[in-house]
Amino acid sequence: MSKTNVRPSKATALALVQAIIAGTQKHTPNGSLTFGNATYTSASLVQLLESLVAAMMALNAAQAGAKDAMTALHGVKAKVGPVYQAYRRFLLATYGSATQTLADYGLEPPKARTPLTSVAKATATLKLRATRKLRGTTSKKQKAALKGTVATPVGELPPVTATGPAKPTT
Repeated sequence: MSKTNVRPSKATALALVQAIIAGTQKHTPNGSLTFGNATYTSASLVQLLESLVAAMMALNAAQAGAKDAMTALHGVKAKVGPVYQAYRRFLLATYGSATQTLADYGLEPPKARTPLTSVAKATATLKLRATRKLRGTTSKKQKAALKGTVATPVGELPPVTATGPAKPTT
């Protein structure tokens, strides 16, 4: 039977390293072990593994601190963000195209919108018509002409039927 290579969670990995340390201290407290072309005493091996535990715990603490800092940042952004955006819009409206003044604020004047070419306009119109035809989109007047009727037999859910002019073909 083959095992899948699934990485253990941080808590599981930490518990495994701590269990190996406990087992080493219990079963080989004064021994010397050779593996990986190196010889370790039990004390040096435990010390090495405890440095791994300390690093894992420091990482967990740092990540928890980062998570708290990220939560605080989101809270401040939610409070300050709208004011910041409003101030930027105010500066852009006030100084318009005064590039040097806006540069002092770290802003650039808004770029002028480039007009569409005649080919792009024609393509957009064709896409619009094709989409409306595909979706069966109608105008406001045609939508207003569509009315639903409800027949209510006793003890049943009322069936809904729609009546109105047929969809136009364009």
